[in-house]
Amino acid sequence: MRDLGLKILCLSNGHGEDAIALRILRELQQHPHPPELAVFPLVGEGQAFAQLENARVIGPVQRMPSGGFIYMDGREFLRDIKGGLLQLTIAQFKAIRAWVRSQKESGNQNAVILACGDIVPLLFAWLSGAPYAFVGTAKSEYYLRDENGPLPRKSRGISWEGWSGSVYWPWERWLMTRRRCRAVFPRDALTTETLEKFGIRAYNLGNPMMDELEPENLAPGFYGGDAEFREMARSLVITLLPGSRAPEAYANWQLILEAVAGILSSFADRSLLFLGAISPELNLEALRPIVESFGWRQDGETRTQWREGSILRAPISNAQEIQPESPNFRLPLTFVQRKATMILSQHSFKDYLYEADLAVAMAGTATEQFVGLGKPAIAIPGTGPQFTPAFAEAQSRLLGPSLILVKHPSEVARAMQLLLRDPDRLELIYENGQRRMGEPGAARRIAECLIERLVI
Repeated sequence: MRDLGLKILCLSNGHGEDAIALRILRELQQHPHPPELAVFPLVGEGQAFAQLENARVIGPVQRMPSGGFIYMDGREFLRDIKGGLLQLTIAQFKAIRAWVRSQKESGNQNAVILACGDIVPLLFAWLSGAPYAFVGTAKSEYYLRDENGPLPRKSRGISWEGWSGSVYWPWERWLMTRRRCRAVFPRDALTTETLEKFGIRAYNLGNPMMDELEPENLAPGFYGGDAEFREMARSLVITLLPGSRAPEAYANWQLILEAVAGILSSFADRSLLFLGAISPELNLEALRPIVESFGWRQDGETRTQWREGSILRAPISNAQEIQPESPNFRLPLTFVQRKATMILSQHSFKDYLYEADLAVAMAGTATEQFVGLGKPAIAIPGTGPQFTPAFAEAQSRLLGPSLILVKHPSEVARAMQLLLRDPDRLELIYENGQRRMGEPGAARRIAECLIERLVI
């Protein structure tokens, strides 16, 4: 195969977008003739790209006060303006144009932009003058409709969001229909079908958010004649997802622990296991006093009966094998109360998603990934700046029946009871989650399509 001579500058605008872009870029590097890569995180410092070899950051990066959630709160936008957002945006645009100009001056005809996120990187890609492709991570037609038609109007926002026939605005679709836009990768089949109707070269290749979630040590379960008995005897496993950004995640954790207290009361006769999937960016020790205030006491070992073939191991010994990933890294914490155990870990995210029966969630990407595994999540609106009532309501539209939205932590236990008594509903949730989030392997499929579409 000939040397492709392909050079790709990847633009992304957010923590979740960085993670998705990273998966695609890694797959591009696995190509027999990998392209030369450069990256430019437009929001935050793009720490995820530190894991990518031989890919330089081409321009200035800066963490803004809002953490990237300015579209949810006008006050956050004003804080970012005062923090230098306009100056940063201008400098970033100049850096992109400079990169494109340098490629043209060197005679490179295969220098392209990969925009990952929303209209901001898409607009920058168009303004750059270079060919580009777009990975649309933020929008889905499921916000407006499902396979059966338009969704009921739950809020005033939905009444005008789809006025142009799509969740994507006309000016966004215009950017996708330009000759220099070689490919668009929506996050699901429903969105792809809609964009194709507008003449956009859209490809339904899946959602990279579902890649790299498989546990490393997945052990098979074995079923015998007493499988039903053992299923009832085992612990009910509930994953807790408070989000990844401080200080919001700590406030979310308080609400989640209120919900857990209700679950303990309603399921007093059942062994319960709560798995707290805590971001390495948070301080694990800061969660301890909140847990203890709800009557939990710390314990050094787990006394819970695990599933046969469980992927979970003893929390302390497992953690000792793992190198710290952040200054806030701590060994997992184990707590007990009555017939329940709670384990908080910063390094078992994938295991905790796979092991759980359901989740109590106040997160963005993590909730979507959990639902994509075919499992139900119960969400409680918080105060933001991310997980606000408006965000939670929109997420419930995006994820459909897989996300049960309650107004108060005290309602979580009742929602669980109704859910676990309805096997047909659980089957619907399983099918719905996989349909809306797609199968693993999307990053590889997108990378292969990029090579095919971007090389002149």
